[in-house]
Amino acid sequence: MKERREIYTTLIFRIVVVCYVSITYTFAADIVSANQAVRYNETIVSHQETFELGFFSPGKSMNLYVGIWYKKVPNRTVIWVANRNTPLTDTNCELTLTFQGVLVIRNTTAGKVVWSSSNLTSAPVKNPIGQLLDTGNFIIYEEGVNINQESLIWQSFDYVQHTLYPGVKLGWDLGTGNEKHLTSWKSEDDPAIGEYTCSIDIRGYPQIMIKKGLEIISRGGPWNGLRYTGSPNMAPNWFYNFTFVLNQREIYYEYNLINTLVYTRLVLQPTGRIERFFWTGSKQEWNLYFSPQTDLCDQYAVCGPFGSCNIGKSPVCECLKGFEPTSPDQWRDADWSQGCRHTTPLDCNPAEGFHKYLNLKLPDTRESWYDQTMSLTECEKMCKTNCSCTAYTHSNISEPASGCLLWFGNLTDLRTFTEHGDTLYIRLSASELDSIENSRKSRAARRVRVIVLIAFVVLIIIVLLCIYRFYSKRQRNQETPIKESGYDPEIRSDDEDLELPVFGMSTILKATNNFSVNAKLGEGGFGPVYKGALEDGQEIAVKRLAKTSTQGLREFKNEVISISKLQHRNLVKLLGCCIEGAEKMLIYEYMPNKGLDSFIFDKTRSKLLDWSARYRIINGIARGLLYLHQDSRLRFIHRDLKVSNILLDMDMNPKISDFGMARPFTGNQIEANTNTNRVVGTYGYMAPEYAGDGIFSTKSDVYSFGVLVLETVCGEKNRRFVHKEHCNNLIGHAWVLHNEGKSLQLVAKCLGESINVSQVQRSIHVSLLCVQRHPDDRPTMTSVILMLGSEGPLPSPKEPGFYVGKTKQNATQSSSSRGTSSNNELSISMLDGR
Repeated sequence: MKERREIYTTLIFRIVVVCYVSITYTFAADIVSANQAVRYNETIVSHQETFELGFFSPGKSMNLYVGIWYKKVPNRTVIWVANRNTPLTDTNCELTLTFQGVLVIRNTTAGKVVWSSSNLTSAPVKNPIGQLLDTGNFIIYEEGVNINQESLIWQSFDYVQHTLYPGVKLGWDLGTGNEKHLTSWKSEDDPAIGEYTCSIDIRGYPQIMIKKGLEIISRGGPWNGLRYTGSPNMAPNWFYNFTFVLNQREIYYEYNLINTLVYTRLVLQPTGRIERFFWTGSKQEWNLYFSPQTDLCDQYAVCGPFGSCNIGKSPVCECLKGFEPTSPDQWRDADWSQGCRHTTPLDCNPAEGFHKYLNLKLPDTRESWYDQTMSLTECEKMCKTNCSCTAYTHSNISEPASGCLLWFGNLTDLRTFTEHGDTLYIRLSASELDSIENSRKSRAARRVRVIVLIAFVVLIIIVLLCIYRFYSKRQRNQETPIKESGYDPEIRSDDEDLELPVFGMSTILKATNNFSVNAKLGEGGFGPVYKGALEDGQEIAVKRLAKTSTQGLREFKNEVISISKLQHRNLVKLLGCCIEGAEKMLIYEYMPNKGLDSFIFDKTRSKLLDWSARYRIINGIARGLLYLHQDSRLRFIHRDLKVSNILLDMDMNPKISDFGMARPFTGNQIEANTNTNRVVGTYGYMAPEYAGDGIFSTKSDVYSFGVLVLETVCGEKNRRFVHKEHCNNLIGHAWVLHNEGKSLQLVAKCLGESINVSQVQRSIHVSLLCVQRHPDDRPTMTSVILMLGSEGPLPSPKEPGFYVGKTKQNATQSSSSRGTSSNNELSISMLDGR
């Protein structure tokens, strides 16, 4: 018994010691004190567990390094390495902070220091502390002092490596002469300094360059106030913002997160490519967001001096207007290295002037001069009075444009973009300016003649159409009218005045780069949708009727006729259509944030929509539906309202789209019946009376709206959701929780503390009123908007329709109580009658 008590006493003592050590380590998990050692199997974790520091082996290597990586990313992604050029070969190693404030990595077997940081301060250090921040920055400071940039003894942010992450500066401290630039790893298995660098070159106007040794591989170009001139698609987004600072003290590029829940990094790969990645939580992988080096024109100086690279042409190199190939024979053989020369050489004649070139990547600025305060007029005057000056432009194009940038000598590494390029004024001889002006006038005259001819032809066509419509209407008036039930766009479309622009096929092909795969936004029941840009720069979305589409001419005509008559801030705007041969397309305003489904059903992007944004979206959809049901010239029933048909503009305002299934009513008509072989819509959103008997009304849309609101609140799909206990879909689950007073359990976890409890409960309550089984019990959209915006009592909802999900047997096949599919629901245009 005595021995047993001793064993128990020893065991309890060890448990207490372990618990104490664990508690101490957890409390100081992000800090290392002077002379404290971090060994091979130990790590330091930042306060919110964003980053982790410790020993690791990259890829297939057996060497050991001290690095910093993302804590919550399963596949270890290292962003910074201490001893990248001096690896350890065994696990007998430790990281310590000396009393002098120096970080040291030792091989404990040999007692050898393999790497150490520096002490940037000259003052003696008392009680140095090392801390890993949630920015990924490891800092060393003196205990008890205010932590700021000046008081830091050392920080890892000052030693940029292959990854640029939020808060790290890429550029120059002009006071100290210190530069921060990216250096690639040798390989995925070796973090030692590789062949490639990415830096800001400050000879002339600052510009970003990628080099292999001393050779320029690619050039991002100078900052124009909005973006790097070589990256025209670099634009503000919902994930991070970026800035470029240029003053007498420092020159640097930096980006910071707008939403700290997002992980993004910019990496210089061992191959020399710059790539930006985003972490996708739903897929548990890093996805490539963009790489500025995508084609031949991204290589440095492909077309030589005064030659411009245009990836949309073949061959890609061309001489600018006023220039000709320096070596015509080499140029014909696709050897463009000699570039181009002035067709008429410059001789510093006072009659020389400047021609305006649009949508260019600005040339290499190493032989340039700039002034950030001059106007463009002053800039032109300065360039013209200097015979060596070959070109000028604004140094900053952000509104209002300002500054002056001058080039001297050859203009190298030019590129022509289809849009969002920069403007450059290039010096030409008087004769070349006259030639270009005469050519412009000749083209303008030809355009005028063509326009006059087209106007004449259109006038003749209009006259003939008027005559045809007059006699057609006269003939119909003599016939017995047939009373219609509902509306058939194939019968009625000839009577409609569309007043809608018609685009030519060539315009659409050019706008979408021949329906490029890269321009494809998605695909629905109608067919694929492509992003495009018109010649004036307007971005568009082109919906192309697929040959295999379940929808056809009926839906196409219906959407054209329906939406062309609708104008509301919460309805997507139809810009025109294109009909050539078998091709039928609808051209809409482009919605940069795509569909609501791409946010609320995605585990990562759903965090970007807090409750206030979702509540604003719900109210916007309600106002759009009210306009359709009551305020438009013709009252419309949408018949296919769902989350994927709600598009979001730049400011996340909702716009109802896809009117291929819509049906207008006239007068006091409130209900219609469709042949049950022609029921349209999407499973999970259809009202019971419509799916079963083909009866549709404004209350059918109200039902769909109720489902949509539930999905927006919960972040789950009604049809895909199956509760493992009561087998209900989302509607049924919401009904059960509402009756138990537990509606808040429906709220998507990602909304966290952003929710307004009163608004959430009211939204769920209103959604259940909308999905009641009988249409007469459902509120109108007028009532819905009033109920959402007020604080008064609400009527109790009755039993919803279609709230039972799968059977118990089918439900057991689900691994969770919530559905996980995020695939888009396709609209159904043909169903067998019941």
